[in-house]
Amino acid sequence: MLTPSVHLVTGIQAAGKSTVAQALAERLPGRTVHVHGDQFRRWIVGGRAEMTPDAGPEAVRQLRLRHLLTARTCDTYADAGFTVVAQDVVLGDELPGMVEEIRTRPLHVVVLAPRAHAVAAREAHRGKRAYGPWTVDALDRALRAETPRIGLWLDSSELSVAETVEEIVRRADESRVA
Repeated sequence: MLTPSVHLVTGIQAAGKSTVAQALAERLPGRTVHVHGDQFRRWIVGGRAEMTPDAGPEAVRQLRLRHLLTARTCDTYADAGFTVVAQDVVLGDELPGMVEEIRTRPLHVVVLAPRAHAVAAREAHRGKRAYGPWTVDALDRALRAETPRIGLWLDSSELSVAETVEEIVRRADESRVA
């Protein structure tokens, strides 16, 4: 039986997190699960406070709750014998906090970091719109300037989903943080 692990895939909106995380979960051996961290935000019906450039304390509290719920869900699935691929926007000081919250080992972190122009092009061709009060450039700056260099940072600008997953699998030693 394989040792369960957690793979946290992060990056800015439209970096390819959902698609890559799903493909990675399908590629990894054994029993796997794909956890969408943003789902916990969507479950808040009344009083949801969105993360915006000028977010207040309640939005930050809800973001941290979402990350905590994601971490606990990862650990619960891993305890049940699943390899977990979780994805969400986890930037800045939130990334080391999330790494601390997930207790399952081994733990891998993959930061999808396509260049801003590639993200803007992806956003323009998506069926959904991720950017409202944010801009691609602002989030890209936050990623590159404020997020600690934890795990594998992968410029996936020119990579297909399959090629991105192949790089993640091939470079698993670089993504292992604990």
